[in-house]
Amino acid sequence: MEVPAQLTLEQQFKLKILQEQVKELSKEQAQEYLMEVFRQMMVKDNLVKQLLKKA
Repeated sequence: MEVPAQLTLEQQFKLKILQEQVKELSKEQAQEYLMEVFRQMMVKDNLVKQLLKKA
């Protein structure tokens, strides 16, 4: 299975919006945000692994 390495135009747009929003965060807010993003990525990884086991 080939996984695309490029972002879609919509994803690029969302990333640009996020980039502008992140500029306004304090250091503490940015650290909390980063930790939450990593937590959600780990949850997503776990879900994908679980789905692949069932496939």
